[in-house]
Amino acid sequence: MLEFAFKGSNKYYAWIVALLGIIGIGAGFYFWQLVFGLGITGMSRDVSWGFYIAQFTFLVGVAASAVMLVIPYYLHNYKAFGKITVLGEFLAVSSVLMCILFIFVDLGQPMRVLNVILHPTPNSMLFWDMIVLNGYLFLNIIIGWKVLEAERNGVHAPSWVKPLIYLSVPWAVSIHTVTAFLYCGLPGRGFWLTAILAPRFLSSAFAAGPSLLILLCLFVRRISKFDPGREQIQSLSKIVTYAIILNVFFLLCEVFVAVYSNIPEHMDHLKYLFFGLHGHNALVPWMWTSMALMLLAIVLLVIPATRQHEGILTVACLAVFAGTWIDKGLGMIAGGFVPNPLHHVNEYVPTFPEIMIAVGIYATGFLVLTAFYKMAITVKEEVA
Repeated sequence: MLEFAFKGSNKYYAWIVALLGIIGIGAGFYFWQLVFGLGITGMSRDVSWGFYIAQFTFLVGVAASAVMLVIPYYLHNYKAFGKITVLGEFLAVSSVLMCILFIFVDLGQPMRVLNVILHPTPNSMLFWDMIVLNGYLFLNIIIGWKVLEAERNGVHAPSWVKPLIYLSVPWAVSIHTVTAFLYCGLPGRGFWLTAILAPRFLSSAFAAGPSLLILLCLFVRRISKFDPGREQIQSLSKIVTYAIILNVFFLLCEVFVAVYSNIPEHMDHLKYLFFGLHGHNALVPWMWTSMALMLLAIVLLVIPATRQHEGILTVACLAVFAGTWIDKGLGMIAGGFVPNPLHHVNEYVPTFPEIMIAVGIYATGFLVLTAFYKMAITVKEEVA
């Protein structure tokens, strides 16, 4: 099936070339970072995790969202999702790959990756994060490939794939739970020191991931003969609706606990994010934009008439994805470091090289996703 990824129209080849060009630019900036060091980023002594780890945190959620297709299809026999389950699994593969690349560039020297393997530390959450990420990557590659291969040959998938599918359900939850534990296990960071952080991560994951999958399904319908199905898209939109409502509710719970109990260690982080602190307010417009986008999405998704209109649904999904990306891809990490434990404000703003390296990694993820989707769509068109 791999040969399908190398066959396509002129537009397909132009898209591949454009992605390769962006990857090349990102690689150039990464080599600059490799030579000069992490000093080219906006990180500092106070902010030791920046844009790279923020993107990793967000994309782990996108990867975990594949389980929202696997559970209804395999555990509850909802046959409609059978058409698009492989699309969710391949989206998870590209997302996890980007997560690993973001960790890789954040380490500075790539040789440091070997420290986790050669000197494993089971009492470290980073060690378990490596286990769950790589495990989930291989699970989705094997499951997606074997299921698609079986569909192409008109046979059932091998019996040994079924246990892997069931294993992928708790594994998907574990990748975002372990990521949340990385943060809420740090007692000096009041913003993250909350038991509800893992549920917040999961709710945003089950909103952002399926919303991106809906956008991809609508795009696939336009550029190919394969129709993912209106019922499938509407079912996914209901999942997004419940998830984004939960995400906002959990955020409001955090605000209530911090403000009502007047806990400075937690409240100052929220003040910085939404109102600014000591004259520093770089993230304030971003965070209010995030809230506005998520509330707009809730209104559009809760009303059946607007949710069932695919043009409005597209706007709602874009709002969900952008809103959750700002919340986790910008505010969650920077907001946890600013102010520092001594309540000094040292703002973090990603630098241009940092952004370009991140753009290069995103282009790599989209290149992998394009190849996998090209194979999946070609097979489904042949079968149809």
